[in-house]
Amino acid sequence: MPALSFSGRIWVVDSAAKCTAALTTLNKCQAVGFDTETRPSFTRGERHRVALIQISSDSECFLFRLNCLGGVPEELRNFLENPNVIKIGLSLRDDFGALSRICDTHPAGFIDLQVMAPQYGIGELSLSKIYGIVFGQRISKSQRLTNWEADELSESQQQYAAIDAWACLKLWRRLDSEGFDAKNSRWWKEKEEIDEP
Repeated sequence: MPALSFSGRIWVVDSAAKCTAALTTLNKCQAVGFDTETRPSFTRGERHRVALIQISSDSECFLFRLNCLGGVPEELRNFLENPNVIKIGLSLRDDFGALSRICDTHPAGFIDLQVMAPQYGIGELSLSKIYGIVFGQRISKSQRLTNWEADELSESQQQYAAIDAWACLKLWRRLDSEGFDAKNSRWWKEKEEIDEP
């Protein structure tokens, strides 16, 4: 399968001023894609805080660097609790659990693709497999275990982070507005897996 790339604008949000500007744009959206990233741990029992929240519209993705912002700013928390903007993610229970360890938030307006996908005959739970079945494109996971607390995020990290949020939004639009039958997809494979790099 061809690899998916994000062709929109990526904004790294690492200051209060950039956070305000980003949320001014995002609060005007009807729906956005959502994801988080945490620095991986290679030591048993060690757990890091969420370092990044990615929120994407159709053409722009905002990467909120929580490690630079000193946690979750109040205006970002308010956005996460705003039921008027639909926010689409995957495995949201994990994201919410991780966020609850750094701030008191009550997310609203969220849709979990892991709950939605089975309604369309998709039994897979990973974003890359769901996306492959629906669109026939591959989402690379090569940056997943990189350092999300690095002083600077590499272009590859930014692209990876943007794709994960944007892909959630694209999937929701495809499933919700156009409908989908997995067995009519030429990429659907019964009892087989879509390869992940």
